[in-house]
Amino acid sequence: MALLEVRNLKKYFPIIKRGFTRKIVGYLKAVDDVSFHIEEGETLGLVGESGCGKTTTAKLIMRGIDPTDGQILLTLNNQTIDITKLKEKELRRTGVRRAIQMIFQDPYSSLNPRMTVRDIIAEPLIVNNVAKGKEIDDIVADLLKAVGLRPEYMQRYPHAFSGGQRQRIAIARAIALKPKLVICDEPTSALDVSVQAQIINLLKDLQKDFQLTYLFISHDLGVIEHICDRVAVMYVGKIVELASTEELFSSPKHPYTEALLSAVPKPDPKRKRKKVQLTGEVPDPSNPPQGCHFHPRCPYAKDVCKKSYPPLVNLGNQNHPHLVACHRAHELELEGVNV
Repeated sequence: MALLEVRNLKKYFPIIKRGFTRKIVGYLKAVDDVSFHIEEGETLGLVGESGCGKTTTAKLIMRGIDPTDGQILLTLNNQTIDITKLKEKELRRTGVRRAIQMIFQDPYSSLNPRMTVRDIIAEPLIVNNVAKGKEIDDIVADLLKAVGLRPEYMQRYPHAFSGGQRQRIAIARAIALKPKLVICDEPTSALDVSVQAQIINLLKDLQKDFQLTYLFISHDLGVIEHICDRVAVMYVGKIVELASTEELFSSPKHPYTEALLSAVPKPDPKRKRKKVQLTGEVPDPSNPPQGCHFHPRCPYAKDVCKKSYPPLVNLGNQNHPHLVACHRAHELELEGVNV
């Protein structure tokens, strides 16, 4: 059953001309007609270059910002709620705020330096009237144990911890309310490689223990490979490919996905792989090129790619869909990597 379903989600930021009239002269299409779903208990990866709309999509699902158009359907207590239509009080009353939590990218700025670890983790419990008094301390102690930290640490401040420990504290805060969906916004990108592996393993363990569902945002396909069940690839505000991790890594169908995969380092020095060098720059979301947005950088582009944007079609089957938006997806044989 789909816990979250996103339908035709859009977020257009107005471009306002300076001056007395403050006239709107255009729109920056940060998220442009994005659709996907996440099954309960699975991990969906969302990948792409910086500025492609990954974090904006996460903020829309969190209702940190309001969408321009589209639907965000969340299933709670066997009821499907369109959270785009809810106001702040309704988001709290229906339990949506408790059901969706977020782990931020930078553990150094996501924790209040003036609050103790106990207060940081206890804050969502207090705000949502989940616990009081000594019960809060007991819950915080259990959460610290769950993320691999000692309960004695709860009276310390964030500056006393390393980056990996701070991210564990942030994870403990995110799971304090036992959410259904946790959005991980590049939770390992600010950490050392050895610490990244520890955090990834911790997230996988917590997923089993707390029955969590993840939307995992990253630009690091090496990390995505190890934690995600399915992967969606974004480019200039649109999803260009979506498939299971194994299928996408071994047999990509979109040239942009092939280019991303060619940059994934592999430990076998004897294996030679084609390095895809993309030319040009990422298009401006406020003025994307006509046709397929990727065609100015695509080595396989033809005239049709310059004229119309390709629809997102399924090249797999109903049980194992492989969605791709490319005019030449049926004929191209692109190189992947072994999972």
